[in-house]
Amino acid sequence: MNNIDFHGIEEIWSSLSTSSLLWLTVTLAAYLFAQKLYKWSNWNSLLNPVAVSIVTVVILLMATHTPYQTYFSGAQFIHFLLGPTTVALAVPLYDLRIQLAKNWLPILLGLFAGAVTAITSTVLIAGLLGASPETIISLAPKSVTTPIAMSIAEKLGGLPALSASLVVLTGVLGSICAGPLFLLLKVDSSSAKGFALGLSAHGMGTSRAFQIDATAGAYGSLAIGLTGLTTAILAPLLTPLLMKLFF
Repeated sequence: MNNIDFHGIEEIWSSLSTSSLLWLTVTLAAYLFAQKLYKWSNWNSLLNPVAVSIVTVVILLMATHTPYQTYFSGAQFIHFLLGPTTVALAVPLYDLRIQLAKNWLPILLGLFAGAVTAITSTVLIAGLLGASPETIISLAPKSVTTPIAMSIAEKLGGLPALSASLVVLTGVLGSICAGPLFLLLKVDSSSAKGFALGLSAHGMGTSRAFQIDATAGAYGSLAIGLTGLTTAILAPLLTPLLMKLFF
């Protein structure tokens, strides 16, 4: 025990830490651990598996001083699956196409109200707290998926990287807070829960919606696409107008 070759261990770690397979394995292991913890806690929303796995990986990266670029060289394989996963969300939508068609009016009203509220409240709160114009613009599209949010922020003069981080934070907080809020507001409808989760917390919210049931997941899937489209139209119109109140 006293003759441990720490220099050899450091060399082994230096070699492993640059391996794509290592960080892919770490990411999958972190999520499996988070899922087990979530189940053990009896589905406690504070232990959302996405949030727990993110924190776990971040702690490991910081503890090992691993650059994000090195980590992403392995995690990019999971990132690639986001595209096929998004397309696959069309399956539950097709199964409930008749029900969705009947509810087109409340869907559109909820969509418009949610998208406008998300943009307006974010810009006004950030402006009142003294945020810079770049930060406010980056905050405005926080409730849509990462690619759309980054594109909107870039076109308006914001910081795409900051938008991406805020999108993740929004998804995590939305998934965590949804359960208690539904109980507080006595929301029992699966469709209402799913649509609210997809609208406010994009992909992470939809993942949480599928844990409720298939109907909630289908409405969450619908909300992701519609919210992204609506925000892409409204954000460039509303954000500059609201920012005139502060600048």
